[in-house]
Amino acid sequence: MKFALAQINTTTEVADNLAKVRAYTRDAAAAGARFVVFPEATMSAFGSGLRTIAEEHTESWRTALSELAVETGITVVVGEFATTSARVINLLAVYTPTGERSEYAKIHLYDAFGFKESDTVEAGEEPVLFTIDGEDIGLALCYDIRFPKLFAELSRRGARLAVVAASWGAGPGKVEQWELLARARALDSNMLVAALGQADPEVSGVDVPKKGPTGVGHSLVSDPFGNVLASLDGAERLEIIDVDLAGADKAAETVPVLANAKLGY
Repeated sequence: MKFALAQINTTTEVADNLAKVRAYTRDAAAAGARFVVFPEATMSAFGSGLRTIAEEHTESWRTALSELAVETGITVVVGEFATTSARVINLLAVYTPTGERSEYAKIHLYDAFGFKESDTVEAGEEPVLFTIDGEDIGLALCYDIRFPKLFAELSRRGARLAVVAASWGAGPGKVEQWELLARARALDSNMLVAALGQADPEVSGVDVPKKGPTGVGHSLVSDPFGNVLASLDGAERLEIIDVDLAGADKAAETVPVLANAKLGY
């Protein structure tokens, strides 16, 4: 399966972010990708005023993304936000060339490293997969990557590939944790894992908000044996990936960790 990872930085300017999404999606389509993945918080970077941004732009953003998927003929997976009466919802949305839209609401909120996402964000409850070319693909957002049971559940529901979109917080050891967690989730779920984050603004030069997780780059794809099939540095970049998902079947036969699991795992 051929797909694209769009490692970008976004700001709180929704129109600028949309222009970047359009450009990268068209490039991905021209390269023959079946779908393109953008990071968490692509609609708007984390920062003050996020609720207002979501309220003002959700409808026009969704219309634009639906039109883009139809125009380019590939599926677009993109981080965005919506609102409830009191809170923001952190979403990974899927826009298809047939004009359909589905979404995954982030289950595990980022209450860590001195940040408390649950103060303003409503958590999701259900794992979500989308289907392309008959293949079920799991969805996850950022902090989800630290929770193996979510990936085990996606695998048990039929996914051989999971996509994790993130806006990973910077700090000592955070790149190493990101890379290790992506490979670990592939190993303990018998799946391929594509972990795609915001680029590193220190490398890209994009002027991002100073508060909140802003990205570290280093997106990667791991096979179910923990081998890194593709890896990026900190810069903004479109990476085209072509993988054989049959590797997940081989892993499940060779190291059947889910079949052998105990203690409710």
